[in-house]
Amino acid sequence: MWSYPDNDLLDSFVKYSKIAGIIFIVLGLIGIFFPSFLSIATVLFIGWLMVFSGFMAGYFTWITDKGEWLGWLKSFALVIVGLFLVFYPMPGIAAVGLLLAIYFLIDAFGSFSIAFTMRPLKGWWLWILNSVFSIILAAVFLAGWPFSSVWLVGLFIGISLFFDGFVLLMMGKFFKDIDERDL
Repeated sequence: MWSYPDNDLLDSFVKYSKIAGIIFIVLGLIGIFFPSFLSIATVLFIGWLMVFSGFMAGYFTWITDKGEWLGWLKSFALVIVGLFLVFYPMPGIAAVGLLLAIYFLIDAFGSFSIAFTMRPLKGWWLWILNSVFSIILAAVFLAGWPFSSVWLVGLFIGISLFFDGFVLLMMGKFFKDIDERDL
């Protein structure tokens, strides 16, 4: 059974859900109107993140056990794959596309879970709507993969961010309207 959080937590959620919602909507619109740009930006971000992680894994291996060959292998693999994504982003977009289809399915499951947890609250159905959109995105993506990955990755990330931002804004509005008697 859902119980309302205290006033401070509600006030904090209302404030930050608006900020995050607006940021998500703006990023989502960028992805919707410039999908190839967001596709490449996503793969470059992942590539640089892997390069950084590889250097950190190498540093950790260096300070803990210089002779640990599996630690060096992990570091080397992260750096090489990350650099491959940075310098050759197109094959990476197809791989990221498949991962995103899996992400959308997991996102749908998580949103269903949130919806049924919040079920007595006003607006719980928005999480169901978010789940349905995530399932549709995953199905459409898998149907055209890998050829349409260049524009679908950015477009679907944009759509997902847009709807996540919309839900955050609406939930912030619904929680703002909660009367003290409801707590």
